Amino acid sequence: MSYKTLLTELENGILTVTINRPDKLNALNRDVMEDLGKLAVEINANADIRGAIITGSGQKGFVAGADISEFVGLSVTEGMDLARKGQSIFFSIENNGKPIVAAVNGFALGGGCELAMACHFRIASENAKFGQPEVNLGLIPGYGGTQRLVQLVGKGRALELLMTGGMIDAATALQYGLVNYVVPQEELLPKAKALLATIVAKAPLAISRCISSANAVFDENLNGFEAEIAAFGDCFDTEDMREGTSAFLEKRKPVFSGK
Repeated sequence: MSYKTLLTELENGILTVTINRPDKLNALNRDVMEDLGKLAVEINANADIRGAIITGSGQKGFVAGADISEFVGLSVTEGMDLARKGQSIFFSIENNGKPIVAAVNGFALGGGCELAMACHFRIASENAKFGQPEVNLGLIPGYGGTQRLVQLVGKGRALELLMTGGMIDAATALQYGLVNYVVPQEELLPKAKALLATIVAKAPLAISRCISSANAVFDENLNGFEAEIAAFGDCFDTEDMREGTSAFLEKRKPVFSGK
């Protein structure tokens, strides 16, 4: 699949995706959002892709927000439509059946922080900065930021960040639980690839069910425990479960097929 604003590289089942608008610190405009929607579809549909990393071009910015010039003159209805479309795209990342990791290099502000939070987990370089500064523009986050930030760091810390519009550095993000690891800039992609290599070596259908079951915690329409029971049961009808249990009993390394 071709993209206007994304660079992609597939190696050993891991798709590395680079948002490529370095002159705008990779800000999210309509083209980037459209490409991210297409990307989520490709990751799910392409059997050669076992997992993905999303990062930004350069060392200063993962995504330094949305392209504010596209907000000027929008009506209430148009603003709601913009948020609804953005949330839909980020849901397609969050609910993707394959693991997607954000490798945050530099600023992850506004929509960039929202994108990072939509990924399944985050790794940050030491120079990373996170924030939701929308109140400085008379706005609030619209792509799920108010919800995911509370889920990840708790209501008190989330509200402080949302209402002050302030930024936190990588070390604070690690302390808050917003990111899983902080590494030097040059180790960012190697760390993300190493973690994903471990994950994609596991049973793909089980990985997918881990994602859906964990996401059920925050879905008010689902009982997460019941979702887990159903997903657990489904695993018993897979070749991967039979292979995994046989390999364990036979004291050998399993070879998973994703079936």
